[in-house]
Amino acid sequence: MKKLLLLFLLFSASLIAQNKVKVDLSNPNATISTHIYFLQSNSYEPEKAARVIYGYDSMEAQEIAIKLKTIMDAKGLKVDFSKVPTDSIYSDTTITKSGNQYLLFPNKMPEIYLEKIEDNWYYSKETSGKVLEIYDLMYPWYSEKLQEIIPEVGHRKLFNVELWQYLGLLILITISFGLFYILRKIVFLILNKSQHLIINISDEEIKSSLKKLTRPVVLLILMAFIKNRLPSLVLHIDVNNFLLLSINIMVVVFWIYVFMKLVLVIMSIYAKYAESTVSKLDDQLVPVLKNFLMGLVIFLGILKLLTLFGVDPVTVVAGASIGGIAIALASQDTVKNFIGTIMIFIDKPFHIGDWIEAGTVIGTVETVGFRSTTVRAADTTIFQIPNSQLSEMVVNNKGLRSFRRYTTNLGIRYDTPPELIEAFVLGIRRIIELDPATRTEEYNVEFAGFADSSLSILLNVYFVNLDWSNEQSSKHKLHMKILKLASSLGVGFAFPSSTVMIEQFPDKPVFDINYNTDEKRIQKILDDINKPVE
Repeated sequence: MKKLLLLFLLFSASLIAQNKVKVDLSNPNATISTHIYFLQSNSYEPEKAARVIYGYDSMEAQEIAIKLKTIMDAKGLKVDFSKVPTDSIYSDTTITKSGNQYLLFPNKMPEIYLEKIEDNWYYSKETSGKVLEIYDLMYPWYSEKLQEIIPEVGHRKLFNVELWQYLGLLILITISFGLFYILRKIVFLILNKSQHLIINISDEEIKSSLKKLTRPVVLLILMAFIKNRLPSLVLHIDVNNFLLLSINIMVVVFWIYVFMKLVLVIMSIYAKYAESTVSKLDDQLVPVLKNFLMGLVIFLGILKLLTLFGVDPVTVVAGASIGGIAIALASQDTVKNFIGTIMIFIDKPFHIGDWIEAGTVIGTVETVGFRSTTVRAADTTIFQIPNSQLSEMVVNNKGLRSFRRYTTNLGIRYDTPPELIEAFVLGIRRIIELDPATRTEEYNVEFAGFADSSLSILLNVYFVNLDWSNEQSSKHKLHMKILKLASSLGVGFAFPSSTVMIEQFPDKPVFDINYNTDEKRIQKILDDINKPVE
C-alpha cells in the first residue's frame, strides 16, 4: 500500500512539473520566458515558442522565433529576467512610439522590442519583420550547409565548443593574420596621403607617429571582421558572450590607443606650425593641450569600458558629472587656475619672452602652465603667479611696445651762456638723428626750465631695440656721446650745491669763469658730429 501511494505521489509530481511551465504572454517577462524556455534543448517545443510572434502562420512564426533566439545567442545577448518588467501595462518611456512597449536590449540591439496587442505581449511587428533580414546578414548561405556536411565526430564538444568550431576559430585567426600584413601597408599609405592632403608637412616624427597609428587601426578593422564572421560558427551563447566581451574590450583599448596616437600626430603638426609663428605662446600651448587631450581620451575610454560590464551609460555620465562637480568643489583653486590658463591662451595678453608688469611682479614671462605662469625678474628671481589671478590682473605688457621710451633731464650750470645752451641742445638733436638705435621721427631735446641748482635740458627719446639689455647698451652709447659733446663745447653739468660769488676781496683777483663762445669754434664742433666715426 505504501509503495502504491509513493508511486502515485511521484506520478502526480511529474504531471505537475510537466504542466508547471506553460505559454504565458501576460507581461514582458512572461513572454520572453516563454520564448527562451521552449527553445532550450531539454524543453524544445518551437510551436509553443512561436506563440510570441504575432501576425504570422505557425511555420513562419516558428522560423522567426528560432532565428531570433539564434541571433540573440550569436550576439551574446543574455536576458537578465530580474530586470524585465512583470507589469502587464508596462510602457517604456524611452520609445517615442505610442502604446505599451518594452526594449529588450536598448543599447546593444534596440530593434528587438515587445509590444502589447490587446491583452497579450508579443515581439513587435517591426522586430519580426527584421529578424530574417538580420539573420541572413549574420549567417551566410554556407553556414547551414557547413553544419550538414560535418561528420558526427566534428560535433563532439570540448568545454562547450564543438570540434569543428575550434577548427573554424583557427581558420578565422589565420585569415586575420594574413589580412593584417596586407592592410598594414594599405592603411599607412591612406593615412600618409591624407596627412599630405590636409597639411603638407614632411617630417620623420610625424611619419613615425603615423606608422604607430597604423597598427591599432588595422587591428580595429580585423576586430570588426571577426565580429562579423563569428556568428557563422554558431557558438554557444556563453562562449559568444565571452568572446564578444573580450573583443569589445580590445576594441575600446585599441580606440583609446588610436586616439592617443592621433593626438600625438595632431600635436606634432601643430608644433611645426607653432614653430613657424612669431609668438612663443603657441609653443607653450603644445604640451598643455597635449596633456589635456590625452586625459580626455583616457577618461572617455574608461567610461566606455564601464558600459561594457553592464553599467548604464546614463548612470556613468551622471556619476561622472556628479564626481566632476564634487572634484570641482573640492579643488576650486585648481579649476579657477585651469580656466585662467584657457583665458590666457585665448586672449594672449602676453607671449613667452615678453617683459610684463603684473601687480608688484615685473619680469620676463618664461612659461605658462596648467596652474601658474613663471615670470623671471631682472635679478633672476622666479615668480609663480596663479593663472586665475593673472587673468584678472591689469597686465602692462612692455613686450608689445613699438619703441622703448627714455626720458631724463640734463642739468647744466646756471652760468652757461645762451649761445652754448643753444649749441648743446642742437648737438644732442643731431646725435639722436644720426643714432640708428633711436627713433628720428619723434624726440624732444629742449631747454625745459630753471631748476634749483641747474638749467634743465629735457631729453625724451625712443629706442627701437625692444630688448631690455639692448636698451641699456643704447643708453650707454647715447650718454657717452652727450658727455663728449659737453666736453667739446665746455658745458659743465651742475650738481646740488651753493656757490658764494665774491666780486671784490682785498688782495685777491676777481672770480670769473671764461666761456668760449666763438661762433666758428661752436659751428666746427657741431659739424664734427655729422662726420662718421673712423
